[in-house]
Amino acid sequence: MKPDLGITDKNLKSVNDLLNKVLADGNVIYIKLRKFHWNLAGDNFMELHKLFEEQYETVAEAVDEVAERISTLGGVAIGTTSEFSKLSQLKENPGKIPTNQEMIQELVNDHETIVKSLRQFVDDTEEKYGDKGTSDFLTALMQAHEKMAWKLRKYFRGS
Repeated sequence: MKPDLGITDKNLKSVNDLLNKVLADGNVIYIKLRKFHWNLAGDNFMELHKLFEEQYETVAEAVDEVAERISTLGGVAIGTTSEFSKLSQLKENPGKIPTNQEMIQELVNDHETIVKSLRQFVDDTEEKYGDKGTSDFLTALMQAHEKMAWKLRKYFRGS
């Protein structure tokens, strides 16, 4: 049964397409956080190990909520690494293990990239597609990524 939520089918499709991009970004940063968590070494090892774990757990929960939002709106959540790779704007670096500082910088950049796209998606879902529920949902997700980026930025001098 199709949902009757006061949003046109065309707009629901557009919102679900947008949410699948959010889902893809979430899964790519999740995998990157796990990789970095596993491959930390040197200064601040335990502190960063715990921080990366905290972040991948937060992202994992958010990814599940995004997929559930897609289902709530009558869509189908993507679920393969090839789909995530195709739709994500984030880049991976296979075969490379960055230094701790490079990991932090890459994660800050990824969180901030996600924040910028979410900021646009918040406006689009409300203004273009008439979906205030998804707009609110994405606002909370944007705030979570802002906070994760902020915590990581604190590892740089002068932050």
